[in-house]
Amino acid sequence: MNTTATIANATTAPAGGAIDDCWNRIGVAGDQSCPKLPAHIHCRNCEVYADAAQRNLQRPVGADYQREWAAHFRQPLRDDAALDASRLVFRLGREWLALPTAQFVAVAPHTRPHRLPHRDGRELLGVVNVGGTLHPCLSLAALLGIDESEPLADAEQGRHIFPRLLLLRWNEQTFAVPAADLHGIVRHAGAALQAPAATINKGLARYLAGVLSHGGMHIGCLDAELVGQHLARVLR
Repeated sequence: MNTTATIANATTAPAGGAIDDCWNRIGVAGDQSCPKLPAHIHCRNCEVYADAAQRNLQRPVGADYQREWAAHFRQPLRDDAALDASRLVFRLGREWLALPTAQFVAVAPHTRPHRLPHRDGRELLGVVNVGGTLHPCLSLAALLGIDESEPLADAEQGRHIFPRLLLLRWNEQTFAVPAADLHGIVRHAGAALQAPAATINKGLARYLAGVLSHGGMHIGCLDAELVGQHLARVLR
């Protein structure tokens, strides 16, 4: 609970009359003339402030408050047992995609890879330094045939976008994969995956295990084994 906000909004106490909100008059939120302030540095360290917090928390509970929480706890528990899968959702170009959460090691800020001599392939971008360790950096967009230069949909214009590096592991090898944006972890029922639409490009469709609808998004769920095998082949 935010004690500062709780006290600052309090005006009455159960049996002790009105609370003197001295912190708003002579304390840190006032003119700071309180003689206790030099010793306590901040009002939240003062016994007067602590006593006001106790009195505020002990005030009588209103009938509306009781009804609201009674209605909340009468609701049936959500069946989370059905949410048996978890995926990290990210964006490449205009496509929202996902891989199983367990396959990821970390998410790092985007950094420019260092090119490798005699390796000019579209999929192997070079190596990146993440936390003092070098990792091969591969383009998942090139693997899936996704055009990263396509403009975003109108609904996504104006969003704050932060490119990331996704570190994922396959057979003891860690790969760094650039992503244009990151949505986060989504839990879902494995049975909720739908068949990919026939209009999805062939390069992407062959790597999809299904499509997940979540919060208005249509997320392509990648087959982790197929993706991992291909990333490993790029390094050979």
